[in-house]
Amino acid sequence: MQIRLYAPSDFKAVTHLWRRARELAFPEFQRTKGHTFKEDCAYFKNVVLQENNVWVAETDSCAVGFIAIKDDFIDQFYVSPDHQRQGTGAMLLDHARTLSPEKLWLYTFQSNTNGRIFYEKNGFIATKFGVSPAPESEPDVLFEWKR
Repeated sequence: MQIRLYAPSDFKAVTHLWRRARELAFPEFQRTKGHTFKEDCAYFKNVVLQENNVWVAETDSCAVGFIAIKDDFIDQFYVSPDHQRQGTGAMLLDHARTLSPEKLWLYTFQSNTNGRIFYEKNGFIATKFGVSPAPESEPDVLFEWKR
């Protein structure tokens, strides 16, 4: 497995894995408030790629995970459901720590139980519980990692 900078040719694979991973992580949210795949693609192209550096985990020439990071903030972080619990997420976090070696922070939904367990297992601490801004307006949690 390797981690490399996102390339435009990754768009289809990454947006599909992003969608599948979100459906697994918070299915109720996706059912009630989720966006269409077309809206997801537009958001990924016009927001995620414009505001962050995106890194892709790849195995056998297939994207299996990605992390979108700006400075010390992890904006998006997902692993394909078929590749979870195989070290992909830990490798992406290790890479993020090389980019920001002193501190990292992110938000996730409180309902993302598996994600929360993963972050805590990898040294992140839940430091604030709140509600995400509109349009989601969902209970969320701030996780921070410090060297």
